[in-house]
Amino acid sequence: MGKKKTGSHGLRKVDLERTVIDFFQENPAIAFPLKNICKQLHLTSSGAKMLLMDVLEGLLMDDFIKEQPRFCYTLNMPSQVMTGIFRRKANGKNTFEPEEGGEPILVAERNSLHAMDGDTVQVTLLARRKHHVREAAVTEILKRSDKTFVGTLQVQKSYAYLLTEDRTLANDIFIPKEYLKKGKTGDKAVVRIVEWPDKAKNPIGKVVDILGKTGENTAEMHAILAEYGLPYTYPAQVEKAAEKLTPGITEEEISRRLDMRDVLTFTIDPYDAKDYDDALSFREVKSLNSKSSNSKLYEVGVHIADVSHYVTEGSIIDKEAYKRATSVYLVDRTVPMLPERLCNYICSLRPDEDKLTFSVIFHMNEKAEVKSWKLAHTVTRSDRRFTYEEVQKVLEDHHEASPEDYNAPSAPAQTLSNSPLKGEDSSSQVSPLRGDLEGSLIILNRMAKQLRQKRFAAGAVDFDRCEVRFNIDKDGHPTGVYFKVAKDANKLIEEFMLLANRTVAESIGKVPKNQKPKVLPYRIHENPDPQKLLNLADFVKKFGHKLKTTGNRTEISRNLNHLLEDVRGKREQNVIEMITLRAMMKAKYSTYNCGHYGLAFDYYTHFTSPIRRYPDLMVHRLLTRYAEGGRNVSQLKYEEFCPNAPASSTSRWST
Repeated sequence: MGKKKTGSHGLRKVDLERTVIDFFQENPAIAFPLKNICKQLHLTSSGAKMLLMDVLEGLLMDDFIKEQPRFCYTLNMPSQVMTGIFRRKANGKNTFEPEEGGEPILVAERNSLHAMDGDTVQVTLLARRKHHVREAAVTEILKRSDKTFVGTLQVQKSYAYLLTEDRTLANDIFIPKEYLKKGKTGDKAVVRIVEWPDKAKNPIGKVVDILGKTGENTAEMHAILAEYGLPYTYPAQVEKAAEKLTPGITEEEISRRLDMRDVLTFTIDPYDAKDYDDALSFREVKSLNSKSSNSKLYEVGVHIADVSHYVTEGSIIDKEAYKRATSVYLVDRTVPMLPERLCNYICSLRPDEDKLTFSVIFHMNEKAEVKSWKLAHTVTRSDRRFTYEEVQKVLEDHHEASPEDYNAPSAPAQTLSNSPLKGEDSSSQVSPLRGDLEGSLIILNRMAKQLRQKRFAAGAVDFDRCEVRFNIDKDGHPTGVYFKVAKDANKLIEEFMLLANRTVAESIGKVPKNQKPKVLPYRIHENPDPQKLLNLADFVKKFGHKLKTTGNRTEISRNLNHLLEDVRGKREQNVIEMITLRAMMKAKYSTYNCGHYGLAFDYYTHFTSPIRRYPDLMVHRLLTRYAEGGRNVSQLKYEEFCPNAPASSTSRWST
């Protein structure tokens, strides 16, 4: 067994007990006579054997081993064999997650059978000792996970190693020369483990992809994506399928839709955005009361790229989008959910181009009250593309911005005129700002402020934290850092997107008492855990702040907002905001609606970003199906889709 010879002199009971426990756990299915145990553990002296008997007696009393027949001992294994997922931990305290649910079970490294993180395994529960946690031993690896490892290659004459920073592996990955894929020393590579022999110190791997030289910007960015299991390239067959798609804005298609190309329409996005998936339209339709010229009625359209028209369910593009679930945003690039031809061209609501859209069209008064609304497939044409900074300047120049906006830190001046985007017609980007556009922005901003005020009065939580952003040079290297604060221009878009998302969710979920609503994936956010709120109250007390944790849902939200307002501008602001955020539950997707605590909405979904979020695409398809009289869908099927949807930080309720 390779055990170090042990005699009676200097042998401690605690050391022998640990040795005996390891011995039985390494041989869980074998019964050992007493003499055999002494021989295997090299216990030769009478004193050592007497100490062994003492240890065995204690283990029998703890029900860790059993004696059958007399003076023959074996591990007391429960008959229960379980199947589930293995989770490898950096500290060696690996866990097993039973497939039928329940608490994770500890799996020591010596009992892991070299299972990797995410492997489907079969385990046997080990006998549970008094005052010890439950443990399990992996007996079989049923299915290997697709996990890969990223690192730097070190190539020798006939073999190589992958030096990985993944802390779940104690040793580097050995790579035979035939599995090297022409990799060289210093290359950043993606490797999959193909074998880990029982007696081997290092796992054996195979190079899946060479990303480039260590230190190169693209190689390092791809390494970050690969490390987290995110795609960094698009499959060629998916790209080919996207290339075959055409805009398809024919007279026949237009005749089936509501034509809104003559209505003032515009987009507002970050200066470097290319996938414009939402636009606003605006026009005054009539006075509510002909006797009062002050009671005006406005039509506000929230127009969303009609991705579902092009990406049909079950197609090769749809399967890839479902697998990706969301677009991923890095410092210097976007890894899109959809192929570039779709997200940046066909579906993107670019200025001066006819586009197919799915729209929520509101009739609202000056108090931002919705008088009526409708959902329609439309064709639209954006008159102008704005950056947030351009809209903010309009609001500030007309003294329409909130007072705090004038004192908030400003991002670098980014306008379309000083940062034309590659591949776009710069002349359309710098078109003169017409008076009707300025007037529309001002009215929409006033309405957005009222929507926001009503939302907070209803109990929404105000987590408007600033974001750290980087200035990037042409090679993708950061040249500076700045703080981005959400100002009125950002909040204008946010409020109308929230309104659209809430309205379509209510249209499906809010039904008469005796009716069952049709299936829809909701964006839900559960109430905070009371114990976490108590812990938060204890934490902020150390800084001299108070938080009342009793009351109804709205009262607790107001108390949280008072706390966040009190700490604003103080040294402890960042840490208290972070701890408060962690006290909240995480927002998630589910077909079982329980409302959205952070937004104070009883019904909420994601409808406004189908270019970058798969749940929005699902919602579009279901809304279209139900509008056309289609039958309800399987709730079980769509509930299973929800865990694949991207989880978002609760600090940005709208995303």
